[in-house]
Amino acid sequence: MPRLRDLKRSGKHKIISGVCGGIAEWLGWKPATVRILFIIGSFVPIIPGFVLYVILWIILPKRSHT
Repeated sequence: MPRLRDLKRSGKHKIISGVCGGIAEWLGWKPATVRILFIIGSFVPIIPGFVLYVILWIILPKRSHT
């Protein structure tokens, strides 16, 4: 079970800031799967996906490339 404190933005699997790549590394999933889920989640009116992405971009520390 992954620990929440190990969740960091990816330095290796990133397109914009590494949020989806970091979540994928944390869960052990492929980054493309998390990105697709984020896009689908953007259509849910409760909390827009781009707002959640920006919040995670701000609060998640960046993981080093190594």
